[in-house]
Amino acid sequence: MIRNRVKTYKHRIGKNRYLVVKVFQAAAAKTGSGNALATNALNIKISKRKHKRH
Repeated sequence: MIRNRVKTYKHRIGKNRYLVVKVFQAAAAKTGSGNALATNALNIKISKRKHKRH
């Protein structure tokens, strides 16, 4: 993995709130002999934060 950058935005349209996740990443692989695999596989886990209410 060469580069990995994640930006998140929250948008509200009416009563609905949307979470937009933009992922920028790049991968590269080199080999002198044999096989090389560069993958842009992505795992995203979105969890809701618990807010403390007073």
